[in-house]
Amino acid sequence: MKLLRLTLGVCAATLAAKASDDFFDRVEQALTFSASDSRVRARLSGTFDVEGYDYQLPAPAFIDAKSDQLFVPRLTVFLDAQFGSRLYAFVQARADRGFDPSDNSAEVRLDEWALRYTPWRDGRINFQAGKFATVVGNWAARHGSWSNPFITAPLPYEHLTGVWDSEVIRSSGVLLQWAHIRPGLPASIAAVEKSLRVPIVWGPSYTSGFAVSGTLGQLRYAAEAKLGSLSSRPDAWSHGREDREHPTFSTRLGYRPNPMWNFGVSASTGPYLREFAERSVLVHHTRGDYRQQVLSSDMAFAWHHLQLWAEVYASRFEIPVVGDADTLAYYVEAKYKFTPRFFGALRWNQQLFDTIADRGTQTRWGRELWRVDLAPGFRFTPHTQLKFQYSLQNGDNGRREYTRLLATQFTLRF
Repeated sequence: MKLLRLTLGVCAATLAAKASDDFFDRVEQALTFSASDSRVRARLSGTFDVEGYDYQLPAPAFIDAKSDQLFVPRLTVFLDAQFGSRLYAFVQARADRGFDPSDNSAEVRLDEWALRYTPWRDGRINFQAGKFATVVGNWAARHGSWSNPFITAPLPYEHLTGVWDSEVIRSSGVLLQWAHIRPGLPASIAAVEKSLRVPIVWGPSYTSGFAVSGTLGQLRYAAEAKLGSLSSRPDAWSHGREDREHPTFSTRLGYRPNPMWNFGVSASTGPYLREFAERSVLVHHTRGDYRQQVLSSDMAFAWHHLQLWAEVYASRFEIPVVGDADTLAYYVEAKYKFTPRFFGALRWNQQLFDTIADRGTQTRWGRELWRVDLAPGFRFTPHTQLKFQYSLQNGDNGRREYTRLLATQFTLRF
């Protein structure tokens, strides 16, 4: 019922926003600034999102709430500034209840800030420093609520594995307990262990660092050195000093043969343990020995009203004494515009786990799962959008074979 009331309220807000669309056009003009014969330009923009979730307990993915329904408002403000033809700066600030959906108290923070220098106008090379999304894959570039046809992220970006970033895994039995393969995890730990687990990639991975990118004909390249692995959590993104001695290196090479197709391959390597986990590192090892290695490929296709995206991630968590914990996750999603304002999206996700040696046998170190996401969306005006999502998942839940999630999201762009 709460989700139904929220949906009705969102529809009412949508109609009100549609009636005042001219007002938002004037706001957009008022938030644009230029000086010195337009050599200095700046623009403020943003989105206001209202999200509602209805799900089965325990809460799935990154959702952190005790009840089976959650209401999440979020304000995101962007500042883009251009200084001549060579310098560009951007900032993203957010006010919400946490980077991921939760019932925590409200907070305000800077998620992104960076300065980019482009020596030549043809874009052959760019230098960027700050705190920004990863160059790996193609989802991070379109993860915002206005661009993402879904409400949640694809499975590789939000499914929590049995690997922790706060403590070293000392045996295969511990890994199997943390991954819920083997019973025996103390109740006191099981109640909070969700906050200790990490995925292959944590959302857009807003970590601090330095990047080089550019375009050479049909090729697009990017490389970054950052203070946090792809699996690092939002709390670690603001503590980049932890990884100054053990940075993460990532790269992506893209190929665009024509406007319809876009292909890419990516690689990344870096330690997945937090600095305070050093105390649990085994003798004769360092935190740098506990590395996450990632290889991925991505594809995008656009033709008339149809858009397709796909990514495959192969990740290895290196665990001294235990061995390598390998997992593969992928998704394929499609978006189709039925009319200029109405679209539908469908996404298939799956994650598979390799085996590790345990008591003389080979045992899968994670529960394999698949998930299908269905999302219709309505873009009422250039400033308002309403989306719904239904997700059905099989696997990785000890209480039931199938779990479902219902979500709705209203976005106001200014």
